Formats: sequence, structure tokens, C-alpha cells
Amino acid sequence: MSATAVETGAKAERDYASAGQARLIWWRFRKHRLAVASGIVVILFYLIAAFADLLAYADPHASDARRGYVPPQMIRLFTPDGEFRPHVQGLRGVRNMQTFRLEYRPDPDRIVEVQFFARGYDYDLFGLIPTNIHLLGLKDPGPADGIFLLGTDVQGRDLWSRLMVATRVSLTIGLVGVTISLFLGVLLGGISAIQGGWVDLVIQRVIEIIRSLPTIPLWMGLVAALPTNWSVTQIYFAITVLIAFLAWTDLARVVRGKFLSLKTDDFVLAAELAGASQMRIIFKHMLPSFASHVIAATTLALPAMIISETSLSFLGLGLRPPAISWGILLQDAQNIQTLALAPWLLAAAVPVILVILAFNFLGDGLRDAADPYGS
Repeated sequence: MSATAVETGAKAERDYASAGQARLIWWRFRKHRLAVASGIVVILFYLIAAFADLLAYADPHASDARRGYVPPQMIRLFTPDGEFRPHVQGLRGVRNMQTFRLEYRPDPDRIVEVQFFARGYDYDLFGLIPTNIHLLGLKDPGPADGIFLLGTDVQGRDLWSRLMVATRVSLTIGLVGVTISLFLGVLLGGISAIQGGWVDLVIQRVIEIIRSLPTIPLWMGLVAALPTNWSVTQIYFAITVLIAFLAWTDLARVVRGKFLSLKTDDFVLAAELAGASQMRIIFKHMLPSFASHVIAATTLALPAMIISETSLSFLGLGLRPPAISWGILLQDAQNIQTLALAPWLLAAAVPVILVILAFNFLGDGLRDAADPYGS
């Protein structure tokens, strides 16, 4: 073995011995290729959520019955002559003499040019910056021209634009909901373990009551209790809080069990003798000792939150139109007749599947990486 290789190995050992926990976690996490790829997918989805209006080229709420069930279009980069001109083919309506429906078919003789960073409907970027710039748009469009990358629904609303906005709504509900449930689970589980006595008894009985309630009837009752005159924003936050309120119990029990085992450890007793508050003992001393489980629970809770919102909205118990979420989009694809006429409406199921898989693989990688001294 050469001297350079020995020196390199010795340096690597010194770096490993002196590295902090965050660096050790990163070194181990990047070896998990599937988790890294899943993390990239999750980041891309949250970038879509952040720039949803920029990526949407049509008003997601604008309807036009004349454009109902327009099939998906494909952006073509070159004309038949070989010239580089991004465009979509024009559409022409043809009456189906069997169903008497007006069907739209590509018109190869008419080219509608596409341009980047075009002007469209007005929106506030990040909720702060008013603008009307969109990533895609038509160059000199006619009154009947449009882009329909994923087609339209029965009301002529563009599915791509609605899917972008739905991604923002569904992902933010999951993120906010899991943050609230994580805080409640750690806080109440920690207090239950540290205080003991009647406090522990009350918290555990509340957990058992919540876990014993049937989910669907409980949701129906909670949603029915929401005032009918509430705005979409108020219902959005109410659904987020309700999902979080029912999701903290599992983590609270795990935290309680772990804290009971740590309660008599020397570092906890030393913190109590030093006069540290209960909140500091919970979040500063005890919680980092099992960060791997908290990370795994968080990454697994996020897809559960997203599935809960999607399922509830699909069943009509969650968000309601004019709100837009993945569940609301999937409502349009719940009968066979609609799927026979417009199978592209099932496109809303694709991001749900991708996000759930990505979060699960990411959670596996983070759980393993959070224990950098393991085998």
C-alpha cells in the first residue's frame, strides 16, 4: 500500500472521528441512492408547489363548456419542414354522429406557436409579488387557441393548470399538518412521561379515546360541524388542524415509552439538578437521543396526511370546490362513463403515487442515516 493511500485513509478516519452528527448523517444518507433520488423527487414536487401559478398557463378556475373533454396535446419542437418552432397543433371540432358529442381532433394544417415566459392571468408569486408571467404561453393566440397538455374536464377547465395548483394545496396541508402533529406528539408524550401521576393518566386516556373512535364517522361529524358559510381558506386551515389533531397519538405513545426509559439517565438528572425547564429537557436533551425514530415517523406521517386529505376530498368530506386538491380532481374520475370519455382525468392519481413512494423511500434512508454509528 502506498504512502499516499495510507495518509488518505488516516485523514478519512480523523474526519470521521471529529465529524458532527449532522455530517455523519449526511455521509451515510448519500450512500442510500434510492433515498437520495426520492429526496430529489420530493424537492421537485415542493418546487412545483412553490411555483404552481408560474407553471400553470391557464386560469385553473376558468371554464368553457365549448372545450369540454379536449384530449391532451403534445408540444412539438420542430415543424414538418424541420424548422425549430415549439408549437401545438390546432384543434377542430367534429360532431360524433353516434354519441352526438362534439369531439376535438388535431388539425395538422394549423400550427399554434408556443413561447416561454408568456403573459397570462394575474396572480401573486409566493403570495407577495403581483405578476402575470407564466412559464408557457401561446404566441399571438387566436380566440379559439389554447394549450391543453393534460386535456380538459367536462367544464373545459385545463387539467394541467389545476394539477399544479392542487399540488400546492395537498402538499402544504400535509406539511403543516405533520408539523402540528409532530409538535403535539413530542410535547404531550414528553409531559406524560416526565410528569407521571394523574397527568400521565389523563393524556393516555385521551389517546385511547381518540384511537378508539371510528375514522369515517368521526370525519363526517367533524366536517358537518364546520360552518357552511366559511370561506375556502377557513375550511383549508380547519381540515389541516383536524387531520393533525387525529394524527399525533401514535408518536405520543412512542415518545412516552422512550422518555420513560431515559427519565433516570444521568444526563436527564443532571439537567433537572441544573434547573432546566421541562420544555428544555424534552426538546434539548431527550428528543435528540432518538432523532432517528422521530425522522422516520415524520417522513411516514407526511404521506399519511396527504392520503387523508386526498381521500376525504375524494369522498366529499374534505375540501370542496372551488378549492382545488388532488382529491377534488380525482372526484371527476370516479365513474366509468367519465373514464370512457376522458381517461386522462386519472392523471391526478400519478403525483399522489409518486409522492407517497418518494416519502416512504426517503423515510427509510433518513431512518438509517440518523443512526450513523450503526452497522
